[in-house]
Amino acid sequence: MGDTGVILAAAGQGKRMGRPVNKVLLSLAGQPVIKYSLDVFETLPDVEEIILVAHPQEVSVMEQDIVKRYGYRKVRKIVPGGRERQDSVWAGLNALGDNLNLVAVHDGARPLVSPELALRVIEAARVFGAACPGVPSKDTLKKVGADGCVEATLDRSRLYQIQTPQVFEISRLKEAYRQAFARGFVGTDDAVIYEEFCGPVRVVEGDYRNLKITTEDDMYMAQGILSGERAMRVGNGYDVHRLVEGRKLIIGGVRIPFEKGLAGHSDADVLVHAICDALLGAAGLRDIGFYFPDSDPEFHNIDSLILLRRVGTMVSDLGLEIVNIDSTVICERPKIAPYLEDMKQNLAAALGIDVSRVNIKATTTEGLGFTGRGEGIAAQASVLLGGGSRRGVIL
Repeated sequence: MGDTGVILAAAGQGKRMGRPVNKVLLSLAGQPVIKYSLDVFETLPDVEEIILVAHPQEVSVMEQDIVKRYGYRKVRKIVPGGRERQDSVWAGLNALGDNLNLVAVHDGARPLVSPELALRVIEAARVFGAACPGVPSKDTLKKVGADGCVEATLDRSRLYQIQTPQVFEISRLKEAYRQAFARGFVGTDDAVIYEEFCGPVRVVEGDYRNLKITTEDDMYMAQGILSGERAMRVGNGYDVHRLVEGRKLIIGGVRIPFEKGLAGHSDADVLVHAICDALLGAAGLRDIGFYFPDSDPEFHNIDSLILLRRVGTMVSDLGLEIVNIDSTVICERPKIAPYLEDMKQNLAAALGIDVSRVNIKATTTEGLGFTGRGEGIAAQASVLLGGGSRRGVIL
């Protein structure tokens, strides 16, 4: 059992981003910004519980769209934040369980924190009582006066840019906060409050990649870092169904007028099934029959686009993003070229991706084989997934 609680501060409005949505809920490489930090702390054995501090108007969003959707077990409470960051962290401190020794306070807008960095700061706090990560300043720093002129050039050899998570003994950080509120002291981070009322904070080696997303440029930088780290994964899928009388012919979610349809437990959408298998394969998961068996009455005559949506969620929950899909429908009759664009729209909508990432081709076998004889229709698909990183669940 871990002895560390985490306060994940995510109650800001991110006004400098110029977006109507809280920056921690923005999509970064196909995942909400805040998910990256939650993934790290969820898997650390030292962490016993996580308190997520949300904007008061976003508590239900965090609960439904983040915690429940991704199944975070260590998030014990979601509490509304206050007007200032200091108020939000205080709310988180008061929500922590009584059996903890340390608390790690982390900005939800720092998605690129690594498990190694978090553990480094936690271990330092065990020894020194308080620790924070920092990186030496790379730039020359100057003190500028009100008139815009340089007053002094600072010695950067001892200047550090401080990051999060910052880790403290809980009882001492609470005492520092009490005194800060009593004296009207406002700090820019938790370390300065601790320094003012409790004592020194140990600085440990940080990570230049552990940037804080404040502006649109920071999003581009984070995207670039993730793109350089993530793996590319390829999957292939193949499916075939017999043509029989008395069934509707549905391919790519489009009902096509024809005297026969495809036999199957579901709607037998051969194209969608091939794409599902390709996605599952690229993600390192089992085949479509394992997750949606034909012995289960739930899937009897089900719209296969529903299955595709579920597969898409399984893929995205692993931190993977669909780069593109290329597929081929193999049949002699009917001619499906007039329906290809509608099929692409259906597939893209089911997976929540741009239609430009979906390609569908049609071909015949020149009268050869079961497809050439009109006994059935086949489909094959290839997909490319991007995702996973040094912190991710899939590599």
